[in-house]
Amino acid sequence: MNTLRSSAWFDGDDEVALAHRVAVRMGGGEIEQGVRRPIVAVIDTSSDANPCNLPLRELAEHVRRGVTDAGGTAMVMPAMSLGEDLMKPSAMLYRNLLSMEVEELLRANPIDGVVLLTNCDKTTPGALMGAISADLPTIQIVGGNRPAPVFDGREIGTGTDLWREMDRYRSGEIDNAEWRRFEACYACGSGSCNTAGTASSMAMVVEALGFTLPGAATVQASQDPSRELSYQSGRRIIGMIEEALTPSRILTPASFRNAARILQSVGGSTNAVIHLAALAGRAGIVFGPSDVSAAGDGIPVIADVQPCGSGLMRELDRAGGVPSLVFELGDAIEAEPLTCTGHPLTASARAPLDDNLRTRAIRTVSDPVVGGPAIRSVSGTLAPGTAVLKAAASDPRLWKHRGPALVFHGYDEMRERTQDLDLDVTADHVLVLSGSGPVGVPGMPEWGMIPIPRRLLEEGVTDMVRISDARMSGTSFGTVFLHVSPEGAVGGPISLVRDGDMITVDVEAGILDLDVSAEELDRRRREWVAPVSQHVRGWPMLYQQHVEQADRGADLDFLTAREPGQRRRIEPVIGRS
Repeated sequence: MNTLRSSAWFDGDDEVALAHRVAVRMGGGEIEQGVRRPIVAVIDTSSDANPCNLPLRELAEHVRRGVTDAGGTAMVMPAMSLGEDLMKPSAMLYRNLLSMEVEELLRANPIDGVVLLTNCDKTTPGALMGAISADLPTIQIVGGNRPAPVFDGREIGTGTDLWREMDRYRSGEIDNAEWRRFEACYACGSGSCNTAGTASSMAMVVEALGFTLPGAATVQASQDPSRELSYQSGRRIIGMIEEALTPSRILTPASFRNAARILQSVGGSTNAVIHLAALAGRAGIVFGPSDVSAAGDGIPVIADVQPCGSGLMRELDRAGGVPSLVFELGDAIEAEPLTCTGHPLTASARAPLDDNLRTRAIRTVSDPVVGGPAIRSVSGTLAPGTAVLKAAASDPRLWKHRGPALVFHGYDEMRERTQDLDLDVTADHVLVLSGSGPVGVPGMPEWGMIPIPRRLLEEGVTDMVRISDARMSGTSFGTVFLHVSPEGAVGGPISLVRDGDMITVDVEAGILDLDVSAEELDRRRREWVAPVSQHVRGWPMLYQQHVEQADRGADLDFLTAREPGQRRRIEPVIGRS
């Protein structure tokens, strides 16, 4: 075994080493002088305020048992839990803060390797970002997806079916009593969304990057396979410590291309595009929206899972999960990068279950759910950086469209005006929301799926071109152009759009243009006044001052590692505290 990092805390006869050994003993561990047992941090992000992550509490003990059986000592460490349901304005505001907490927990303590317990959307990338920066052997466990409730004889997909029922309620198709009955059914147990939303998308991305054991990304919450994978992860982290298998050895540009191809093959969350850019930035790799789009060339959607398909994550798991997606994608998956197993992703590939044992949750490349790329990037005079579209969940008839803008400048205005039956709007309008990007709110909430105006809903309109600098839920759908960069709050062109301006979109050509003369835009830019933030202290102020744009991952500028020297871990002075 290599020299353990934790030895700097425990070896020796002075009062400092003695106090360190006693502290571990008082916490239930055992450190004997001269006996080298790797110390493993088990980062637990469970919380009563985050139903997605509640299954993690049980899994922590299975990890501890695995670590112990493999000859290590586990130390369970709580970290902040980023829950989509209750944290406002968005859990995204706190992703980078979680990453800092994880990095500093690992740096400041006698840790040789880490097991990350995550599940909900932002906990998975946030914790991994911190671990990449710390560059200690890392393995990740997700808590699994929740059961599917049954409503009027059909299984409900988390998020996706909520948005559909909401439109039915807003249009008057269902009454208040029916809406309340749906609410009672919707509470179906803990775990992440059972559709290919951000939580499941990021779990699959993390497996494709190489940080989970094969098949771990699609497990069902609180079931035996999840417990066994947790135990085996605890055992495996000891091997990774012995092999010095760190994130810097696992992550390469090919790792990110593989992850993007898996994301594209499931028609996953557009939020994953931002998280991939941020994860890559921590490793000193540039991997933005155009790279995700390019990686999707020739990759159709082969996972029949909502919102792009019809099934749920349970069926994808039963069909074989990520290893079977890798099998079906064949040579599109690059075999060079290592994973936490010490082997390439392709080594765990396995054929999907036979058709007579499953519905076709995993299709073949020649018989896909829908053609790809599922997620595409566009750019132009309205988005000089980029914007992204989940094309696989949009209406292809709107991929080439020109129409007048109808602009909203905030969440409350958007919600109020789209409910107004007297709103002057047609199906040809392009709905635009500005001022909701990383700096704007702050935190870039999931406001981008602008509601179809109520008067149009009642006329039967189900989709329109919508454009914003915000995000949308990974469970959402529609012809929604998101993450417009640069955002409105920093003076991007989206802040200059006026009602009636003509906007042109052409998805196949990758174009998103504001059809206003350069002279007029210059005039508007001179008149534009930057919004004044109300935040004068604390995390929101720091975030607004240092957050980068969406196409760079919305990380903080001082956390990215663009130069090799920025990726060097500075060890603490180990002496009296």
